[in-house]
Amino acid sequence: MSGEIVHLLVEKGVATITLDSPSNRNALSRQLTSELDAHVQTALADEGARVIVLTGTGTVFCSGADLKEQRVANESQATGQIGPGGLVPILKALWRSPKPVIGRINGSARAGGLGLIAACDIAVAADSATFAVSEVRIGVIPAIISVLLVRKLGEARSMELFLTGEVFSAQRAAEIGLLNGCAPADGLDAAAGQYVSAILKGAPGALGGAKQLVRDIPGMAMDAAFDEMAARSAVFFASAEAREGMTAFAEKRAPAWQEALL
Repeated sequence: MSGEIVHLLVEKGVATITLDSPSNRNALSRQLTSELDAHVQTALADEGARVIVLTGTGTVFCSGADLKEQRVANESQATGQIGPGGLVPILKALWRSPKPVIGRINGSARAGGLGLIAACDIAVAADSATFAVSEVRIGVIPAIISVLLVRKLGEARSMELFLTGEVFSAQRAAEIGLLNGCAPADGLDAAAGQYVSAILKGAPGALGGAKQLVRDIPGMAMDAAFDEMAARSAVFFASAEAREGMTAFAEKRAPAWQEALL
């Protein structure tokens, strides 16, 4: 597509989605969010895509809202010309995706960019990257991204970041759970690749089921959780994937889902 600023490449089971608008620091413009939403949906529907990797070009992963575009929208709001936001369906799709989502965070992120990171299941960043939930410093609140950030970071960390707007390092982001780790820029591919390689060894259905456990259990009472998890366990042990996995283990060979990628 001519003028495309978000790209999708599916290769050997990995769907890589790349934000490629370095001229405005990969800001969440209408074009970028529209293309990102479309590529996420395509990756989810592609049976050949087992893992989704979200990354960017340039030195900034995502700078948050496109403020120039937003100012124009604000000026037109009185006449009813403001358009709908595009971030919510993207965050929902990544969070709920049955396919694992890996964030290869190429550079710094601000505001809405942290929402994209929080939507990833695992994220690693360049160790030179910095982060901030900076909304209050321009007179707004991190409303949309708070839905995921509070879940991921907890109330105390979220309160600190939301109220201060202070910039923090990749090392700090890893300490508080926004990232799983950080690496030198020239080692970022290897760091993200280790996660991708490990995940591709898992069965597709089991990966989606394991991810769903992490999403569901925090909202369950203990007794109900044990009952529900016992039922899910029985379903998975009786599945075709489980039969193939256990047979492959006994026969000392790769299971079919790994062989399909060779």
